[in-house]
Amino acid sequence: MPVGRYAPSPTGSLHLGNLRTALVAWLAARVDGSAFLLRSEDLDPASRPEHEAAQQADLAALGLDWDGPVVRQSERRDLYEDAIGRLTTAGLTYPCFCTRREIQDATRAPHGVAPDGAYPGTCRALTHADRAVHQATGRPPALRLRGGAARVEVVDALAGRVSGLVDDVVLRRNDGLPAYNLVVVVDDAAQGVGEVVRGDDLLGSTPRQVHLARRLGLSVPTYLHVPLVLGPDGARLAKRHGAATLAKLGGDEVRALLSRSLGLAAEGEPTDLPTLLGRFSRDRLPREPWVLRDLGPG
Repeated sequence: MPVGRYAPSPTGSLHLGNLRTALVAWLAARVDGSAFLLRSEDLDPASRPEHEAAQQADLAALGLDWDGPVVRQSERRDLYEDAIGRLTTAGLTYPCFCTRREIQDATRAPHGVAPDGAYPGTCRALTHADRAVHQATGRPPALRLRGGAARVEVVDALAGRVSGLVDDVVLRRNDGLPAYNLVVVVDDAAQGVGEVVRGDDLLGSTPRQVHLARRLGLSVPTYLHVPLVLGPDGARLAKRHGAATLAKLGGDEVRALLSRSLGLAAEGEPTDLPTLLGRFSRDRLPREPWVLRDLGPG
């Protein structure tokens, strides 16, 4: 049976936006009778074991449970390198020597329907001599996929049909770490994830990931992108919205607040998980961001 998952990066505390997505992901899996997995996306150098432990404690405080041991990306490097090797053998990769500043300068011009920050292909056609010149500088290259400007359509449970052109996405960063768009595709397929529930700030990357999964011959999940939580200032929830953490509110209060934000409960109604499961429906989920006006900075 396909499974659901939640996959935070252990670089700090989970704020209410993260916890809201986790709650939706848990409800979506459990209402279908599916397993629910927890994956730690800990390849980021800022990841810390203490953050992972704190995040798991926050999820447990909401009453959320998961099946099996936590999977850590740091322990799965061989899987990612195998995928990169398959793409390279197929002639679908090339080294990219561009700096972040050079890419930013090159992408200032509008790219129409290309994804935000789409790479313009500067290094795609470098000759062997060109590459040798770059390599002589000692600058380590990233590795990119030859995207071919493929148009990919995704049907999201909330956003509907989303179409985008696929640029030459990074597969391995210039520090040697496998890149997010690769590892999430490999992990979801390896774990049998049938539905990906995550914040809608990642919706724009989904056509890239679907294209990459197809190139690798992997299964493609369905998607449900949850609208973001915004702070009282209308900006995306961040550390400056200091009161918006479970530690300052408590699990029951946070679950009640999140349930009301999702239209699953009115003020004063019970928000225990069995009750929420009985009310949960993907069709009822809000399609607009939730502005957190209940709390100010703490």
